[in-house]
Amino acid sequence: MSATAEPAAAETAGTRTPAKLVFAAPRRAKPPRHLADLTPAERREAVAALGEKPFRADQLSRHYFARLVDDPAQMTDLPAATRERLTAELLPTLLTPVRELSCDGGTTLKTVWKAFDGVLFESVLMRYPDRATMCVSSQAGCGMNCPFCATGQAGLTRNLSTAEIVEQVTAGARAMAAGRIPGGPGRVSNIVFMGMGEPLANYKAVLGAIRRITDPSPRGLGISQRAVTVSTVGLVPAMEKLAAEGLSVRLAVSLHAPDDELRDELVPVNNRWKVREVLDAAWAYADRTGRRVSIEYALIKDVNDQAWRADLLGRLLRGHLVHVNLIPLNPTPGSKWTASRPRDEREFVRRLEAHGVPVTVRDTRGREIDGACGQLAATTGK
Repeated sequence: MSATAEPAAAETAGTRTPAKLVFAAPRRAKPPRHLADLTPAERREAVAALGEKPFRADQLSRHYFARLVDDPAQMTDLPAATRERLTAELLPTLLTPVRELSCDGGTTLKTVWKAFDGVLFESVLMRYPDRATMCVSSQAGCGMNCPFCATGQAGLTRNLSTAEIVEQVTAGARAMAAGRIPGGPGRVSNIVFMGMGEPLANYKAVLGAIRRITDPSPRGLGISQRAVTVSTVGLVPAMEKLAAEGLSVRLAVSLHAPDDELRDELVPVNNRWKVREVLDAAWAYADRTGRRVSIEYALIKDVNDQAWRADLLGRLLRGHLVHVNLIPLNPTPGSKWTASRPRDEREFVRRLEAHGVPVTVRDTRGREIDGACGQLAATTGK
């Protein structure tokens, strides 16, 4: 799923065979250890194990998280020999940009990254007048197999490490600080885990990334937890686990259908956890955290955009701490599925509002640069 738009696939409606879901990533070589993989205490231990004073870990953290620096030449408060060794051991190069495309006057920047093992994944930086949002990937590919999603159709290659997730954010933060994005120097203020992959299927690494992103500087990047959104297709046990973490991040549920019959097809995990179970877990999260849940709903022409489905969705959601984010489908070339007609979109909005459910239609940035998640990496890989 993407923060910019939703992709489509060539599969047609009507297939009832449950799709194969992949929760465990294939075993592959692990990325090299990075400072962002470690808690502050673990950083000190790692530095001490290298024969250096533990306080050097705090200096290294200040350079990476506060100054956004990973070049040893700029770490002048560290002895030359020390800085070379520490950066080699704790700040290895994890990601290499292989393709960048921009649109919206340069305020949307999409990057395809290549990891140490050659896998490709994407991030998107979107600058608005009042904020700058990073949409990050949590996996290379995805195992949830949603038929309208380019990433889901590609399958799961592997989980990303905590540091590989954090590095997407620091890359965006460096671009903003350097004034590469029109509007002058600035900072990344919001993070959405809506790129490639199912975040809650890579729970440990995603939780670690949330900690690194939101820990106060210089222990972390110092971004507010309330400015972080974690998306899920509805992995109920992981949703319940996240609710118990004591975080204040927002939860977004990719629902896409209010009835089990259609959602079994559009979101195959629904064959395991039905709509009511997913929504019950969402309401429990809202009760525990006090945060409004976002319901993501990709509008697909003549598939899930009927007025009666809007009414059913409204009845399921009314009275809860919730907001609906309608997403005009961003189709992939050759797909039989496409975005809803404007009149059907307007009627869907009207029906939800009639039930007292807050609703907005997402700003679909990035269409001209394969903005939907998985599209650009797929074309780059080819």
